[in-house]
Amino acid sequence: MDLKDKVALVTGGGTGIGRATCLALAERGVSVAVNYSRSKADAEETAQIINKKGGRAIAIQADVSKDKDVREMVDTLVQQFGTIDLLVNNASITRHIPFEDLEAATEEVWDELYDVNVKGMYYCARAAAPYMKKNKQGAVVNLGSIAGQTGLGSSLPYAVSKAAVHALTKSLARALAPDIRVNCVVPGAVATRWWAGREEQMKKLAPNLLLQRISTPEDIAQLICAALEQEAMTGQIITVDSGQTL
Repeated sequence: MDLKDKVALVTGGGTGIGRATCLALAERGVSVAVNYSRSKADAEETAQIINKKGGRAIAIQADVSKDKDVREMVDTLVQQFGTIDLLVNNASITRHIPFEDLEAATEEVWDELYDVNVKGMYYCARAAAPYMKKNKQGAVVNLGSIAGQTGLGSSLPYAVSKAAVHALTKSLARALAPDIRVNCVVPGAVATRWWAGREEQMKKLAPNLLLQRISTPEDIAQLICAALEQEAMTGQIITVDSGQTL
């Protein structure tokens, strides 16, 4: 798919991988809706960067864990840009909980992570799908994690939620075919603010990776764009982790 003149929604688009993806899409001539939940200043700055370079972007607030918010966000986007062709389900949250501390993984934690990381992606895909089907083409990329493959990560509920994202990708690919492609990009360690306060840990990890480097948000954004463009691929789980899981 030629991305030029397409319209994209990127959830959690104000920072990290989300921001890099918004900028990469804009460079390809895509009009971008930068979704945020709380990071208003970051999202507006991302949109401003795109608009100053001659692109088209708006920042839209919505809590993706709330279906009403999601539907209103997509309505606003369509009113502004006419349709939606591309969806990048990037918004995710975590809690840092030792795996052995099962009591700390409370019902509240499970619900919070699943509401954003899994149900939020489903709500966004469901709201965008009618417009993509009307256009007879569309593409969705969900952001997974190697935590969902290895069972490791910041917390047990986070790892399980990301494994669910991988399964959601395959199920949505079946549900939305043939008009809409759905794939999942699975990053390993990425140099974003998720490592805030743990930079030394990140530096120690890098030499142990096969490529001896931590991925950048731009690395992940390039693969997201490639997955959106690739018309012969759906339901795939694509890992980009500098060899971390080998």
